[in-house]
Amino acid sequence: MRRVALVTLVVDDHDEAIRHYTEALGFRPVEDTPRPDGSRWVVVAPEGNGAGTALLPARARNGRQRARVGDETGGRVGFFLLHRRLRPRPRPDAGGGRDLPGGAAARAVRHRRRLRGPVRQSLGPAPARHPLTSANRPRRRP
Repeated sequence: MRRVALVTLVVDDHDEAIRHYTEALGFRPVEDTPRPDGSRWVVVAPEGNGAGTALLPARARNGRQRARVGDETGGRVGFFLLHRRLRPRPRPDAGGGRDLPGGAAARAVRHRRRLRGPVRQSLGPAPARHPLTSANRPRRRP
């Protein structure tokens, strides 16, 4: 495998997702093609992405898929977007932010936390005593 071309995100509405990724994050629309079954093939990518990974916001079609909107990764951080643009103008509906080892995170379009602005340039390993490392997480009670 040479690279990951597309990452699928289950969304409530194509137009809302396109607006969010293009207006709030500065992505560019790559494709928006109607399909014979009435669905749409939508692809957005960061400006200057070249041959990098793009996002495929796929509209949820049934209750099972709608239940997964924003929870594709089972409550874990799905991916990190290095993005300076949100730092000076965070969205009020972003769900608050918090600092992480690689940057600051915030919710976007009902999806799990994303990097909204680099705190440091490298996304190297988390410091050993970071509160989110497994050694420092509170133990779950059985």
